[in-house]
Amino acid sequence: MEDAEQQRDHTDGTTRHVDVLIVGAGLTGIGAAWRLQSTHPGKTYLIVEAREEIGGTWDLFRYPGIRSDSDMQTFGYRFRPWREPRAIADGASILQYIRDTAAEAGIDRHIRFRHRVVSASWSTADASWKVELLRDGDVETTTMTCGFLYMCTGYYRYDKGYAPHFAGREKFTGRVVHPQQWPQDLDCADKRVVVIGSGATAVTLVPTLARTASHVTMLQRSPTYIISLPSKDPIASGLQRLIGKRAAYPIVRWKNIAINSASYQLGQHAPAISRAFIRGRLKRLLPKGYDIGTHFNPRYKPWDQRLCVVPDADLFKAIGDGRASVVTDAIESFSESGVRLTSGQELSADVVVTATGLDLVGLGGIQLFVDGDEIVLSDTVAYRGVMLSGVPNLVFTVGYTNASWTLKADLVSQFACRLLAHMDRHGHRQCVPTEPPGATRRPLLDFSAGYVQRSIDRLPRSGTEDPWRSGNNYVRDFVTFKRARLDDQALHYSSPDPATAAVHPARTAS
Repeated sequence: MEDAEQQRDHTDGTTRHVDVLIVGAGLTGIGAAWRLQSTHPGKTYLIVEAREEIGGTWDLFRYPGIRSDSDMQTFGYRFRPWREPRAIADGASILQYIRDTAAEAGIDRHIRFRHRVVSASWSTADASWKVELLRDGDVETTTMTCGFLYMCTGYYRYDKGYAPHFAGREKFTGRVVHPQQWPQDLDCADKRVVVIGSGATAVTLVPTLARTASHVTMLQRSPTYIISLPSKDPIASGLQRLIGKRAAYPIVRWKNIAINSASYQLGQHAPAISRAFIRGRLKRLLPKGYDIGTHFNPRYKPWDQRLCVVPDADLFKAIGDGRASVVTDAIESFSESGVRLTSGQELSADVVVTATGLDLVGLGGIQLFVDGDEIVLSDTVAYRGVMLSGVPNLVFTVGYTNASWTLKADLVSQFACRLLAHMDRHGHRQCVPTEPPGATRRPLLDFSAGYVQRSIDRLPRSGTEDPWRSGNNYVRDFVTFKRARLDDQALHYSSPDPATAAVHPARTAS
């Protein structure tokens, strides 16, 4: 184990072994590192990041108006409360918050940038991972080892977004862009813009572009539930004035958790009431007589897909002012001057933005091997949604789909630290979840959104019974992740003798 002086700077590429290797220097990875060094100051760790900067999603996405779609009291770190007045924050502020967190805790000195993990191979005999990394610009990989692998890569591809085929796209004489690769030189001022999509990215782009464009059309195949929240939480502001920011923070945080949870439960168990509530708010925000039934009346129940949040009703104001409009139709083909719809209508455009979603990939697309056998993610089952059956000493993070991502990410990091402490306390070098034979399986992300459904076979599975069930209930997980026994029958611990090649425990049958 390295001493503190040796561990001070890992960015030079000389480190060959660490106790814990964290993959990804985004919101999740920085939070994981903070928890790890706070609870295990004697452990060495390194963060490897494929890109050149801290921030993950918040550094990658550069499209106009990018912001959170969760309140920052729950999206921010619990250990470092969000202090800015805006509860719905812009992307630049979130990125600075992540970078400040890393700098203040010295985490930025433990990051090796421009190194992408290609594969990771577990050796039971050595009780360690051998990790292959490809440095940006290099042809040959380098290797390092670690005792524990902590995946903070998110669940989508960073190099490209989902881009469906559109007939006649090559005929279009204007510009076509995907938000995930937003060009720095793109100026939409005084241009006609069509934004294809109805998710969080689209509802962010439309009002932002409408400030300068001649007109912006949101073209959607089907509607999404959209609600407006104030960008500044009046209750939070009042409590901060009354009792101070530090005392107000946990109250506001749990207030927001409770409201979000109640909204989710109402949408799932009383969808008619939830739908009527959302529709009633839309009537007050949209022009009188607006066709809500066509453009804002989804076919699914509230929270079957994530609700889109717009701050201060900006989307609805743009529609009311005539700067933006919504068209609900299907695309027949592109034309030279725009987009032709199946209804026969043609939308003229100078710029078309394909806000068509993410391309999901499990664990950053990294190949996993255990004692020489390749692991197929879809053949594994997620223990408590954070470990893989048959794969030792690995934790991964996938946040909530019905609440702030960071709520789940922070629980996972605390669980990982508990697990490491348990292994140290009992002298274990290896922990592998083993699924009982014949168990029922279901998708890890039980979510009807298109970007999830088209990629479901790339992800691990979930079980239907604890501890294999992966849910979306923060309150339940808050208790489970902190207090659940770590010596349950699903977790198999061992201390392989490095001098003797041990037989790996039987992995889960597919």
